[in-house]
Amino acid sequence: MTDAGGTSPTPSSRPAHRTVALRVLSAGVFALAGLIFWTSFDTAKGVDIRSDDPLPKLSDNVRGKSSHNEQLEKQVAADRGDVDRLTRQGSAGLSTAERRRIDGLDAVVGTDPLTGPSVQVTLNDAPPDAAALVPGVPDPQPNDLVIHQQDLQAVVNALWQGGARGIQIMDQRLISTSAVRCVGNTLILQGRVYSPPYRVTAVGDPKKLHQALDASPAVQNYLQYVRAYGLGWKVSERSATTLPGYAGSVDLHYATPVSPP
Repeated sequence: MTDAGGTSPTPSSRPAHRTVALRVLSAGVFALAGLIFWTSFDTAKGVDIRSDDPLPKLSDNVRGKSSHNEQLEKQVAADRGDVDRLTRQGSAGLSTAERRRIDGLDAVVGTDPLTGPSVQVTLNDAPPDAAALVPGVPDPQPNDLVIHQQDLQAVVNALWQGGARGIQIMDQRLISTSAVRCVGNTLILQGRVYSPPYRVTAVGDPKKLHQALDASPAVQNYLQYVRAYGLGWKVSERSATTLPGYAGSVDLHYATPVSPP
């Protein structure tokens, strides 16, 4: 068979063409690979993802905000002290009964320190490698091994039901507008973040507080997980405990409807 020029190709011409084509193709592949590697390097900029200098983590931002909120609470407490002092100066003309009524409101709201016998409940996560402690109980899922919002709420509600005169979670006094909220494995209380173990302290009649904990179905449900997987649970009494007065804002914040666009 002849080509377009009428000459027949020699047997050695085809291998020569193939060699040149393979060399060109190989060079192109290596060039493309080099471009990919360079692009990857240029994008990464050689960043060590285990370094201590990456962009700020969300957890670091949360801790920073929590610390800032704590400083603001101290400032609010100082300002509240000034307001109370000015209030006492301005109430010089009030009767004894009127002064007692005002002082009684402070005690009810929770802005005054409270001293008395108390019960403290401590809740903690189970070990991350915990296994079932009771025969016939299935192996735990991750959610079975951590404290949830419902567990803290169950304890707080039971203590109020038992006649607690005041309750404190960690180092913060609860008032009527306090909300116990958990995000993941952390507690967010009045703008500050806490990690387990969680301590709930209630001032009141210890006997009645114990009875309320024993009578709470939600608390008893949590105790089933304590027995099955080893979550932390400790109840102790103290003859005299002083809860600090609430020092944050007492303004009521609530949701409002969003106007349609």
